Amino acid sequence: MATGMTPRERVLGALARKKMDRPAVGCITQSATVDEMEAVKAYWPEAHTDPRQMATLGAAGAKVFGFENARIPFCLTVEAEIMGAVVDLGKMDRTPMVKKHPFESSDNPEVPKDIASRGRAKAVIEATKILKQEVGKELAIVAGTTGPFTIAGHMVGTENILLWIVTEPESVHKFLKIAAQVERDYVKALAAAGADIIAMSDPSASTDMLSGEMFDEFAAPYIKTAFADAGNAKKVLHICGDTTILLEHMLATGADGLSIEEKVKPEEAVKIVNGRAALIGNIGVVRPLLQGTPDEVTAATKRVVESGFNFVSPGCGLAARVPADNIRALVKAVKG
Repeated sequence: MATGMTPRERVLGALARKKMDRPAVGCITQSATVDEMEAVKAYWPEAHTDPRQMATLGAAGAKVFGFENARIPFCLTVEAEIMGAVVDLGKMDRTPMVKKHPFESSDNPEVPKDIASRGRAKAVIEATKILKQEVGKELAIVAGTTGPFTIAGHMVGTENILLWIVTEPESVHKFLKIAAQVERDYVKALAAAGADIIAMSDPSASTDMLSGEMFDEFAAPYIKTAFADAGNAKKVLHICGDTTILLEHMLATGADGLSIEEKVKPEEAVKIVNGRAALIGNIGVVRPLLQGTPDEVTAATKRVVESGFNFVSPGCGLAARVPADNIRALVKAVKG
């Protein structure tokens, strides 16, 4: 049973499903909060574009709360910006949002040749290098990316993608192919920059949008393509919502870890996955983390630990105003 590990070793051991004295603890999805910003003097929206501030804030979860990983960036719009979408960078407590989609169904976009230098991709890659140099021996470095189905929605509008699945599926596949290749190239650059883990979130591919069969056609093969050049980096797939019926489908993407929300019963997830991938999550980000008490967070965390999750983490991206005491309760419930 592995003990005496560095945080980085513990996180990577968890994703390798090694037997350990306790799970890893941290945040695979969006991890920055206003309390972290104040503690390290790195703030949104500047930290979305400035590599130094991004790296500082990305490592703040470990410094302020005891997370065992660093995590950048703080939104799911970097790839949309690579493809020409207009993005509102938000405020200190609000993440960036796509404001204008760059394409229509009749367009035939191409994969840009300069992905690593377009939009904020350059800043994220540089911040990854900074983290690798400054904390890479101690902390696992998580580079967050966006799944192809969500990127395609950012390119033409999610409502259009969902409509075209029925009316013109060939257009959906056209944009998904481009999205997957863009993501593949971006993932390759992040892995080369020093990311230990590629955490790909594809929230638009949830069961709120797609059935299992639709996921297999319009999400899974493109996720596999996007992960194809991750190199030695561990691959984590995050899907929002109740993914109970999607867990088998998510496993088929080849991900090393599955990040899931609290809508899935942790005991059921462990039973279904049955050791075939690491399980990550699944403490509720609204309740108990945002709206609950430290005692409620402690109870939810202990349930996830006892169910057998490999990496205990918020079930989705943290809201910037999550109370610090609630996050500390999560970490303490795992570490003791």
